[in-house]
Amino acid sequence: MKFESPIKRRVSRQIMVGDVPVGGDAPIAVQSMTNTETTDVQTTLGQIQELADAGADIVRVSVPTMDAAESFKLIKQGSPVPLVADIHFDYKIALRVAEYGVDCLRINPGNIGKEERIREVIASAKDHGIPIRIGVNAGSLEKDLQKKYGEPTPAALVESAMRHVEILQRHNFDNFKLSLKASDVFMTVAAYREIAGLIDQPLHLGITEAGGFRAGAVKSAVGLGMLLMDGIGDTLRVSLAANPVEEVKVGYDILKSLKLRSKGINFIACPSCSRQNFDVVKTMNELETRLEDISTPLDVAIIGCVVNGPGEAKEVDLGLTGGSPNNLVYVDGKPDHKLSNDGLVDQLEKRIRAQAEAKQAQEENVIAKA
Repeated sequence: MKFESPIKRRVSRQIMVGDVPVGGDAPIAVQSMTNTETTDVQTTLGQIQELADAGADIVRVSVPTMDAAESFKLIKQGSPVPLVADIHFDYKIALRVAEYGVDCLRINPGNIGKEERIREVIASAKDHGIPIRIGVNAGSLEKDLQKKYGEPTPAALVESAMRHVEILQRHNFDNFKLSLKASDVFMTVAAYREIAGLIDQPLHLGITEAGGFRAGAVKSAVGLGMLLMDGIGDTLRVSLAANPVEEVKVGYDILKSLKLRSKGINFIACPSCSRQNFDVVKTMNELETRLEDISTPLDVAIIGCVVNGPGEAKEVDLGLTGGSPNNLVYVDGKPDHKLSNDGLVDQLEKRIRAQAEAKQAQEENVIAKA
């Protein structure tokens, strides 16, 4: 029996980032951010395409200068996914990229300056139908809040957020989403839990500056997992000091583990031991690398022996159970055929691809009939 996710998502209003809905009953969108020089248009577009191929729904691009804003105009024209412009300090850059068709403006009110400047950004966003993301960060709180609280705290993050929410509301602007990020898991989780009960706008989740690939992925999975289990979160970005493509993969893996989104292959694999009848670790590494292009949701079990193999294989689309002299392949929960260890990965790849194609065709047929 396959269990459905027990998570009941927080009710939030929906905004549109380009053609991607965020909030409401929309799937939780996965984001990442380019780390190229924005003035290098072709390199930046190449990375955006890599992120889109990995499954990114939305990509954020830093726009630190007016020269970068001019490059952003060209980047936007060639992007396959909606783009968020990351703006700090200079509000005039936000006004410029708004004219160039940006899909969302990310501003940190703590460093954007006086309310008059924020007011101009709001007016431009209204005129162009562009949503705003208020980005509150523990590392860049307003000076008076730093003095009041002494150090970043959940309460400081929430007070900063509500201060700027009120500015938007005074100008009758509700087309926004909000993030409250810290590198500390507990601070981040506490801040999001509090803000979730104060506003109904979509929430963008993230543990900021989470670290390198391994530690950052773990920290993000723990922090975001706690919030997602509470039903909090409408879009997320996993912040890693690593290739941004890895951020997208980790983000999807977090959502897949909680059954909040399904994309690509969900592998169930044993850690291997002396009972294994084939090299599980090597097989898994090769399959994950070879099959990254598959987007059809598919559950695949790779188990090295008969202790847990048959039980796992009966619950997935395709399963492999190690056996002697040959391994047994299950298809749709039933024993189907045997495979030897010779050319095992090649044979598995071919069979998994065929299973994905069949499942995709079946789903398209159901949609067509409906």
